[in-house]
Amino acid sequence: MDTFQQTINELKQHSAAVGSKKALVGIDGFVDKIVHPVDQRTGPGDQFSAIPTIAEFGARISSAAGKSANIELAPVVEKLGGNGPIMAHAQCAHGVQVRYIGALGKPAIHPVFETFAAETDAVSITEPGITHAAEFTDGKIMFGSMACFDAINYASIVDAMGAEALAQAFGEADAISMVNWTMIPYLSEVFTDFLEKLLPTLPANPERLFFFDLADPEKRSREDLREVLAIIGKFEAFGQVILGLNYREAEQIDTLLGFEQLDKNPDNLQTMAARIREALQVNTVVVHPVECAVCATASGTDYVSGPLCAKPKITTGAGDHFNSGFVTGRLLGLTPAAALTVAVATSGYYVRTAVSPSLNEITEFIASW
Repeated sequence: MDTFQQTINELKQHSAAVGSKKALVGIDGFVDKIVHPVDQRTGPGDQFSAIPTIAEFGARISSAAGKSANIELAPVVEKLGGNGPIMAHAQCAHGVQVRYIGALGKPAIHPVFETFAAETDAVSITEPGITHAAEFTDGKIMFGSMACFDAINYASIVDAMGAEALAQAFGEADAISMVNWTMIPYLSEVFTDFLEKLLPTLPANPERLFFFDLADPEKRSREDLREVLAIIGKFEAFGQVILGLNYREAEQIDTLLGFEQLDKNPDNLQTMAARIREALQVNTVVVHPVECAVCATASGTDYVSGPLCAKPKITTGAGDHFNSGFVTGRLLGLTPAAALTVAVATSGYYVRTAVSPSLNEITEFIASW
């Protein structure tokens, strides 16, 4: 039986339980302004051609060295953003009971988050960041303003939610996802406080999942990255840690751990995931390039090819949808290979439609792949 059919069978067997699963997600929040850099404008509104690739965008910028340039960013849509809100929203679409803690507006919830905040019984710590996401056919460039994240620390989380409510939310959660470490200056300290002040007070739950997504840590120092990886490993004492990495992040961590660089192919991707997992001593490591995904667990490694989309409707949030699919799959008890398939299908459906899919829609998408 192929992986696709096996995944469909596992979803049919387990998906009815999704409504009983509880997820806690945090801790960022952005207002995403999706834009297309204009190449040639032929009229008002959407009468323009966009700069198609990152390389061509870079060349346009480089050509202005010693001179100047005016590059129009044509607005496409303004929507909720941030790794946490997008992942949480996607898990809501799956049918999971989601609670959110993050940066959604203070003193009032920002209008772009109002529906989401009601849906997830959200607690907001501070104002959201602002991102201008320039999308291209081969990726995206995110221009962010996020000084507000300096206010995120353990004390501010407790102040916003209350110590008792915070402990209850952690205690009830079957999965706790903490994302966007790179952009939140004090998140390593927050993780340490969770380990020392909060988790030891809760009833033991070895089945609880802890998911981490570092979110492009290239701008953080090697020392900071080493420190947070060591901290993340300590969550294994309270559950099962899943570390999610895109290909660039996996390469960075693989090099940091002292491993020799490998060519990019399915076997080497699995080798990379397995040795990162072994070095960090965590339950699962997932690596997801654009065209495929691999994961490593104690039982071995798995590889799934992805449903590439030549002309995506949206790309911002694709990785967060992948993460939601994998975590939901593992919450439901799916095998690693099936969870990977749900993950790439969740992302594939989203980039084609700009809609977060339900589990039924994911099943249909896999069947028609």
